[in-house]
Amino acid sequence: MNDKLPLSQDYLNKFISKFGLEDLGKATIREIVGLVNQVSDDSGVTFLRMEMGVPGLKPSDIGTNAEIEALKRGVASDYPMVDGVKSLKEEASKFIKNFMNVDIKPEACVPTVGSMQGGYASFLMCANIDEKKDTALFIDPGFPVQKQQFRVLNQKYDSFDVYNYRGEKLKAKLESYLKKGNINSIIYSNPNNPTWICFTEEELQIIGELANKYDVIIIEDLAYFGMDFRQDLSKPGEAPYQPSVTKYTDNYILLISSSKAFSYAGQRLAITAISDKLYHRKYPLLKTRFGADEFGYTFVLRIIYSLSSGVSHSAQYALAAMFKAANEGTFNFVESVKEYGERAKIMKQLFLNAGFKIVYDKDIDKTLADGFYFTISYPGMSGGELLTELIRYGISAIALDNTGSEHTEGLRACVSQIGLDKMDVLKSRIEAFENDHK
Repeated sequence: MNDKLPLSQDYLNKFISKFGLEDLGKATIREIVGLVNQVSDDSGVTFLRMEMGVPGLKPSDIGTNAEIEALKRGVASDYPMVDGVKSLKEEASKFIKNFMNVDIKPEACVPTVGSMQGGYASFLMCANIDEKKDTALFIDPGFPVQKQQFRVLNQKYDSFDVYNYRGEKLKAKLESYLKKGNINSIIYSNPNNPTWICFTEEELQIIGELANKYDVIIIEDLAYFGMDFRQDLSKPGEAPYQPSVTKYTDNYILLISSSKAFSYAGQRLAITAISDKLYHRKYPLLKTRFGADEFGYTFVLRIIYSLSSGVSHSAQYALAAMFKAANEGTFNFVESVKEYGERAKIMKQLFLNAGFKIVYDKDIDKTLADGFYFTISYPGMSGGELLTELIRYGISAIALDNTGSEHTEGLRACVSQIGLDKMDVLKSRIEAFENDHK
């Protein structure tokens, strides 16, 4: 234990007041990052950071070497095509076939500046396909910044916490929203940020069939592709495959990030893959709003072109190379990130030993996987109170309240910045917290 810990409440309050935060349970991820940075700089305490999902593993040399070679060839002087480098589009299409068993043509595999841009562009598209459908629906808990994107776009959204609506209960809950006729899209992550729940085949079938019935678009955020480590999703062309709604509907957009599964977050690159049917579907309202009626054409040459005119040229070659190696079976990208699961298993047990509880602990009747995130609570404390107390002990996280969760007493913990070499420090700080709060 650092002899400065625990920090006094009065000392911490100075920084909380500086940020204008009345309740840390309402603070955004970036506000917590800024707060902890300032406390750390001023106090000299090195924090154990669990608030931000930044990759904590080295990227593959396959990607970095391919990008270096591309830079040496001089691609930095050329604008990339807005719809992406041909080799990346082709390998992305093969990757989706190999690891999802889904056929999507290369033309519909569009590189974006991270899944953040892919989501932003998708949200904008879906809000302009039917005048009656002016609202998106989030299956929460979810990634808080996506709702911030809706606020920037000045678009409507609704949401519900899926905790009490797993399995067959999901159908009635979803239909209670869809039957109103105002929902244009359904958004969720799988595996889920922040809870790490994973939808079952039954649930994905429910979502897909309702998407067909009510003609809504599913935006499936696969930021943690293949990272449900309870099953081996690493073998190209062999079952089991990454679970997805794509088996049950053609009304879908997939957000496939390079940040977590490929540890390539810094280059801000993802693939937005649109079903072939949706890519070529025409909507009269799109032409009124954007000057073109075909969904895919509008997405690429009206929206992505306007937002960024394409993505980093050299980084596209990096992801193409990693996809290619994965497709050929020479790069096991899942194995390269399994350490996250090892970290989560240890960290969960440390918190449980100290009297904490796991908030989202089951996928219906199965124990939740160990992965990139998990959720914790402590008896008698709200999320904001618990977060404040943990910061005093040199541990940071974010409150579930910000994610659309109804469990306002909980926190999301990310394992990515807590390496195996930091577990002893974490153990000592959690034990000190426990001793002071019994």
